[in-house]
Order: sequence, then structure tokens, then C-alpha cells
Amino acid sequence: MSGTAPRYVPGHGLLGGRTAVITAAAGAGIGRATARRFLEEGARILISDAHTRRLKETEEALAGEFGADTVAAVPCDVTREAQVQSLFAEAVRLHGALDVVVNNAGLGGTAALADMTDEQWSRVVDVTLGGTFRCNRAALRAFRDSGRGGVIVNNASVLGWRAQAGQAHYAAAKAGVMALTRCAAVEAAEYGVRVNAVAPSLALHPHLVKVTSAAVLEELTAREAFGRPAEPWEVANVIVFLASGYSSYMTGETVSVSSQHP
Repeated sequence: MSGTAPRYVPGHGLLGGRTAVITAAAGAGIGRATARRFLEEGARILISDAHTRRLKETEEALAGEFGADTVAAVPCDVTREAQVQSLFAEAVRLHGALDVVVNNAGLGGTAALADMTDEQWSRVVDVTLGGTFRCNRAALRAFRDSGRGGVIVNNASVLGWRAQAGQAHYAAAKAGVMALTRCAAVEAAEYGVRVNAVAPSLALHPHLVKVTSAAVLEELTAREAFGRPAEPWEVANVIVFLASGYSSYMTGETVSVSSQHP
């Protein structure tokens, strides 16, 4: 039935024995849903977020449910290169080597282009595109050094293709993430690394509700063929697919997670 959320899909061991870094995994959005799905699929994870308190709460909740040996956490602001380096160094220290990196960190906001400040533009672009660049660079170095291949999944957005008023900075950054994904994939192939991205349209979570007006959310929801936003775990399911062996011949692709019509 349109507007009705589907049943949650149980894990099938698709990531058994894998180790993963997942950025921006605190809170209640796509990052945390991805962390949960990876654990349900058998992975061991290192989660990060710039919000230290929420990160600790997330780590404790997931460790309590899945076991302390499956979850670790390191605070990381992806705009700070030293913190990104520390995150990946800790991942290698804990696990010896990495298998998957999910770059979920991003920053939104709404501002008309004519009134947008340099600071608004730079902040969104530095977190959303610059942070993804820094984490891709660190991941490729780790994968290159390990010699065992790996997978990177970047979080883009349908706004990388489509237009929405007030979203010039975010849309430009997400289009950049798509281009970065394609270029990184070409370079990463020699290391046996695949690089893909997901592009959600509307995945509803508390933070989005805080920064988006009810009128805009209603308008965006009306565009969805299913008559509802995606659940964050529905986006996480596609990230699991891209991280798993089921997508072994895919690289440089951006997969739309959307029921939105033009």
C-alpha cells in the first residue's frame, strides 16, 4: 500500500568477517542505520562522528545489543585532516586492515543563492565534499598499503542531479561527491578497490525534520511514488549491497535510492 513502510529486512551474513569504518554514524539517520545493518550482516565496525556525546551513546547502545567486540568509536571532524588520519590509524590498529569504508558525513542547510554567505557555502562544501575527499584519500592509502583490496561507499544525493531552491551549496557538493566517486574508482581499480555512491532522495530522520520546514517536507514527500519518505535503513540496505560481494563488478557508479518522479 502506498505510504506504508515495508517490513524490516533481517540480516543474511552478507558482510561476515568484514571490518568497516562508518562516518557520521551517531544520531538517528542513515549513518546509524548503516552501522546497525553492517552489524546485522556480520561486520565489525568502527564508527565516527563529530558529536562526541551522541557517538558514545550510539557505541554503547550498539555494543550492548551486538557485543562490545563488534563496535568501536572514534570522534572525528572530517574537515580536520589530523582527525581523519587518526580515525584510519585506529581502524588499522584495531583490525589490522580494513575491508569497507562508508563516507556518510555531510552538512545541509537552506539559503537562497543571492543571499548566501561565503561562510554558508564554504561550510557545507567543506564538510560534504571536502570531508568525503579526505576520507576517500585516507581509505585509498589504507587499502593500497594493505594490498588486500576493499570497498568505499560514498553518500551523495539526488540533488547532485536535480535542482531545488535554496540548495545550491548542498547540490554542488553532492554533485562533486558523484564526480569524486567516478574519478576515485578509476584510480582505485589498480589496488583492487571498488568505489561507488548512493544518492537518496528523501530519507526522514530527526535532524532533517529540525532543519527543513514542514511545508518543504510535505512537498518533497508528494513527489515520491510511494507517498512516503524512505526509512534510513532502506538506504542502508543499498549501502550493504554495494559493500558486499553482490556488487563485485560495480565501480564508479552512483545508485539512486529514490521513488521520486520529476
